Amino acid sequence: MRIVSGTFKGRRIQAPKNLPVRPTTDMSKEALFNVLNNRYHFSQLRVLDLFSGTGNISYEFASRGSQEITAVDADFNCVKFIKATSAGFEMDLSVVKSDVYKFLEANKTAYDLIFADPPYDFSEKQFLTIVDLVFEKQSLESEGCLIIEHSKHTKLDAHPNFVEKRAYGGSVFSFFENLEVE
Repeated sequence: MRIVSGTFKGRRIQAPKNLPVRPTTDMSKEALFNVLNNRYHFSQLRVLDLFSGTGNISYEFASRGSQEITAVDADFNCVKFIKATSAGFEMDLSVVKSDVYKFLEANKTAYDLIFADPPYDFSEKQFLTIVDLVFEKQSLESEGCLIIEHSKHTKLDAHPNFVEKRAYGGSVFSFFENLEVE
C-alpha cells in the first residue's frame, strides 16, 4: 500500500500479515480520490472512516489536508496499527476501537464524508443497515456523502439515498447523500 497524493505522497505502508483486512487497492483508491478531488476541498472535510482496517483511507485524507478524521475499527490490532502509523507520520487522527454499528448508534457528530469498507462477504442487509443508521442518526452534514466500498456482487442502488456507483475492477464504491423529498 502507498499514499497516492498529498503531503505524504509515495510513502509506503506495510501492514502486519496478521491483520484481518482487505485494503482498498491503490488503483481503486486513486480513482476514488480523483472523483472526490473534483467535489471537495479536503482541508474543509470532517471525515469518518468506518471499518478502517489498516487506516489506508484515513492516511489518504490526512495527506490531502483533512484535519478532522475519525477512524473506527473493532479489531484491537488494527486500532493499534493505525495509532502507531499515524503517529509515525505525525498525522492527528482520532482512532476509536468500536463495533461500527454501536459507534453509529451512539454517534452525535455530523461528518462531511463517511467512508465505509466492510468485509465484502457482508449480507446486503448488513450493508444497508450501515446506510440506514447513518441517515437515521443524522451522521452526515446536509451536503455530506456516504461512500461504501463493496464487491460487484452486492447491489445497494435500490436504497432511497443512493446517488451513484463507480466500479474499479472487482471493487465498487456506492455513493449516498441526503436527498430531500419534495
